[in-house]
Amino acid sequence: MIFRAEWHTLWDKMDMGKETILFDINETVLNLSALKPTFAETFCDEGALSLWFSLLLHSSTVCIATNVRTDFAELSGVMLDSLAVRLGVSLTEEIRTELLSLFANLRPHSDIKPALNKLRLNGFRTVAFSNSSLILIKTQIENAGLEAYFDDIISVEEMGSFKPDPNVYKFAADKLGESVGSLRLVATHDWDTHGALSVGFKAAYIDRTGVPYHPLYQRPDIYETSMESIVDQIIFKSSQQ
Repeated sequence: MIFRAEWHTLWDKMDMGKETILFDINETVLNLSALKPTFAETFCDEGALSLWFSLLLHSSTVCIATNVRTDFAELSGVMLDSLAVRLGVSLTEEIRTELLSLFANLRPHSDIKPALNKLRLNGFRTVAFSNSSLILIKTQIENAGLEAYFDDIISVEEMGSFKPDPNVYKFAADKLGESVGSLRLVATHDWDTHGALSVGFKAAYIDRTGVPYHPLYQRPDIYETSMESIVDQIIFKSSQQ
């Protein structure tokens, strides 16, 4: 294993002209499937986790469109309450807090560490980029054993908005001191991929569910079912530039 200090030594020697790659975290890097049994048991519904995530996405999009400032933690809790009402479940504050805390202890998908390792050894800068709060992202990365695999962490919370708001992708570019055209997002959400492409990012989509990519969204030049394949294509495309 290469530790953080050694990574920075390697990074200083690497080709600084290579792309910076931003990674969505929840579902793309971290595996949410471990949450399904707890959500199913709590809400007596096997589809509770998927429904909650859909409600969260819908609500965050409305907040973007109508300039409602909030953050991931607040909105996640509100949508848990909404889910409980929809499914006729009484949700105590203790259970609510327990459900939200589960997100801090997710495991990475099995293809993540080898893929990130290969990217970094080939000179790429890797950045965690999420709708979650900065504290939560840092906790997630630490608990998943991924501290040595990311050069930087960016949360949208400073913007008071969420992906796919075009402004948050521009915000990320500004934070990194780079142009939007020099950045590439890797995500397993077509709405996030489309959001990045819409402002000039490059993107790579990893299909982790088999659900068809939205036909009306911009489609990325990289579309694969494993992170290793994503990384191989990123490296190849970079070598052709």
